[in-house]
Amino acid sequence: MEILDVLVVDDEPGIRSGVTRILRNFSVNYPFMDPDIQFNVIEAATGEEALGIINVNPPAIVLLDNKLPGIQGVEVLEHINNHQLDILVMMITSYASLELAVKATNIGAYDFVPKPFTPQELKASMENITKHYFLRRMTRKLHKEGKIVRFKFLTLLSHELKSPLNAIEGYLKLMQEKQAGENIDDYQDMIDRSLSRVKSMRTLIMDLLDLTRIDSGKKKRDLRELDLELIAKSAMDGMTPLAVQRDVKLILDIEEQQPLMADAEEMEIIFNNLISNAVKYNKDGGSVKCVIRSTQGEMIIKVIDTGFGIEADDIPKLFQEFSRIKNASTRNISGSGLGLSIVKKLVDLYNGKIEVESIPGQGTTFTLRIPMLPSLNEITGLA
Repeated sequence: MEILDVLVVDDEPGIRSGVTRILRNFSVNYPFMDPDIQFNVIEAATGEEALGIINVNPPAIVLLDNKLPGIQGVEVLEHINNHQLDILVMMITSYASLELAVKATNIGAYDFVPKPFTPQELKASMENITKHYFLRRMTRKLHKEGKIVRFKFLTLLSHELKSPLNAIEGYLKLMQEKQAGENIDDYQDMIDRSLSRVKSMRTLIMDLLDLTRIDSGKKKRDLRELDLELIAKSAMDGMTPLAVQRDVKLILDIEEQQPLMADAEEMEIIFNNLISNAVKYNKDGGSVKCVIRSTQGEMIIKVIDTGFGIEADDIPKLFQEFSRIKNASTRNISGSGLGLSIVKKLVDLYNGKIEVESIPGQGTTFTLRIPMLPSLNEITGLA
C-alpha cells in the first residue's frame, strides 16, 4: 500500500477533521496501479502555515480553501506554481464562483469543489486527482526511462561506429602519406581491412533500420504463403563466398513441407541472421546445417553449426540488443550485436519460440518453432 501526503488547508477545524475522517480508511486503485494508494492527512489552518509545510516537506496533493486569514488560498496556489513544485491542488471553498474557479484553474488548480461537500463527493474528487497524479508520475517515469534508453543507445552506437571509423581513417592516412611505398599492392591489406570495416558499419546501420521498423510497429507486413526452401537457399547463397573461404560446408535438409503464412522480408531477416552467424562463428572445415520441418501445428526451423559454441551462462545474453559474446575465439569477428535480438522480436510477432542448445567447442543449435497460421484457402473458405 502506497501512502500519499495530503495537506488540508482550511481555517475551519470541522472541515479539516472531517476530511481526515473521510480519507482515513479510503484507498484508490486503478488499472496498472500497484499497490493501491491511501492517504496521510496533514492539517494547516492558515496560508502561512501551509507554505511552511510545503517548503519543508511538499505533499503530493493540497486541498486548499481560498478564504483564509492572512495569505489567501490563491496566493498559496501561485507560490506552488511559481516554484514549479510537483503538487496537485484542489480548491475547496464556500465562496464558489465561476470567476474564482476560472482563476484557480488558469493558475494551475487541478479541480474545484465547493463546500459543503458530502463524503462521497470528496472521495470521488480524491479518486480523480489521485489517478491524475498516478498517470502524471508514470508519464514522467517513462519519459525519464526513454531518455536513459536513448542515452545508452547513442553511447553504444557511437562506440560501435567510432572504432571502425578510426581504423579506416588511420589506413587512409597511411596510404595518403605513402608510408608503405609507391607500389599499390603494398596497400592491399589496408584496403581489404577498410572495406571490411565499411561492411560492418553498413550491417550495423541496416540492422538498426530493421530494429526501428519492428519496434515502431510501422512496418507494413505482407502475410502470404511462403516456400521456406527458397528463402533458406537464398540465405545460404549469400553466405557461400565466406563459407568457401572458411571451408564450411552448407547443408539444407528439407522434407515435403506445408507453406508458411508469413512476411517474406521477415523470414529473410531470420534466415540471413541465423545462417550468417552459423558460418561466421564456425571453425574452418566445419559445417552448417539448416533443417526445415512442418507439422500439423507448427513450422520447425533448426540451424546447426559445428562452431565455437556458447557457455551456458552466456545463452540468455544472446538476444539482448548490442550483446556480443566475446572470447579468445570470437573477439575478431565483427557484427552489430543486433541480429539475434531482431530474430527474437520477429519470432515473437508470430507467437513463436526460439531455443538454443550449445556445447562449447562443439557447436550450437538454434531451434525456431513458429505456429502455422491458416492458409489463404482456409481464410477464404475454399479449403
